[in-house]
Amino acid sequence: MDFRETDRAREYRRRLEAFMDECVYPAEATIAEQVRASGDPHHHPAAMEELKAEAKARGLWNLFHPHPGRGPGLTNAEYAPLAEIMGRSPHIAPEACNCSAPDTGNMEILELYGTEEHRRRWLEPLLEGKIRSAFCMTEPGVASSDATNVAMRMDRVDGGFRLNGRKWFTSNGMHPNLRVLIVMGKTSPDVEPHRQQSMLVVPADAPGVTVVRDLPVFGFHDREGHAEVLFDDVFVPDSDVLGEEGGGFRIAQDRLGPGRIHHCMRAIGMAERALELTCRRALERSTFGVRLAERDNVRDRIARARIDIEMVRLLTLKTAWLMDEAGNKAARQEIAAIKVAAPNAALRIVDEAIQLHGGEGVTDDLPLAHFWAGLRALRLADGPDEVHLMTIARGELRRYRGGGSHRAAEAATEKGENR
Repeated sequence: MDFRETDRAREYRRRLEAFMDECVYPAEATIAEQVRASGDPHHHPAAMEELKAEAKARGLWNLFHPHPGRGPGLTNAEYAPLAEIMGRSPHIAPEACNCSAPDTGNMEILELYGTEEHRRRWLEPLLEGKIRSAFCMTEPGVASSDATNVAMRMDRVDGGFRLNGRKWFTSNGMHPNLRVLIVMGKTSPDVEPHRQQSMLVVPADAPGVTVVRDLPVFGFHDREGHAEVLFDDVFVPDSDVLGEEGGGFRIAQDRLGPGRIHHCMRAIGMAERALELTCRRALERSTFGVRLAERDNVRDRIARARIDIEMVRLLTLKTAWLMDEAGNKAARQEIAAIKVAAPNAALRIVDEAIQLHGGEGVTDDLPLAHFWAGLRALRLADGPDEVHLMTIARGELRRYRGGGSHRAAEAATEKGENR
């Protein structure tokens, strides 16, 4: 495994760090004030469009996209440190660089499975940052951690399907620029479980689509929103099926793998910023005549945070490298592992940063409370911890079935990594 930074990755990192210092961090207070002044938590602030224009001018656009021409064509290993940097301001920087979820995953789906019309009508405006999209998979009435439970009905009618059901935690559901939804539901309930689902492209303003409400996450109404969406007899033509009928589960797996690693990269960025705030606070504040940085319990917290960040970063880089070398499927175990490790480690670091900052830590004067809410929710998003732990355990046990030895298991692992 080679984690050395390539020359082009180093150059993008330098430019992105300058953009963060010169534009993004100074804009945080401005964007917060513009949203507050509007009276609408989902207001799209003018400062965001200014940041997007600046990111484009600096060549910091669509950094996530693996295909040259759509973006710079970076590998997962090259993009990982950039996603981490953007994660230091997770509610601004990814959108400013057109690298925010769920648009990144939706763009990849449209690239891989969309028709020429899908690409013209939806993908091109998404790549240009002119519109936003949403991914409708999670449902309130079923255990959505098992995608085969998806209950939305997609009934066959002449020329297409009629959609009836309810989705929620639809990220981007409240964004003023939302124009298109990618929706997963059941088209063939009588076949084997993994062929029952399909994914359809649905315009956000299609008749019968209603955004019912925004769902706050620990009291926060994020600008993009996490909406509950009702589908009432929504007609979708056959031409808007992604891939093939019955291929929804496979498309979901293709989409969620890269999305999970992006989330974990950004989580490391949040942890780094929280640690930075912790260190500055410890050096500036004193209690009972002793500077916080001189207290052993504070030093221990700082040391453990650094250890946790380095461990999780290395596991994330290994995962990115393996995805590049052997493909997403071969990296399934590692993707599951970082999806558990990164949010949990970052959550601990942010929580301790909040504790050190006292009352200020739980206010919106600092980003820590918002970080905490997002990271705690991330332990559920794109599959809860328990599902990923189950995946890891199954993979481990599979290596030893039939009485295999530890040496044989190591050989099997080496063979898998060298594929």
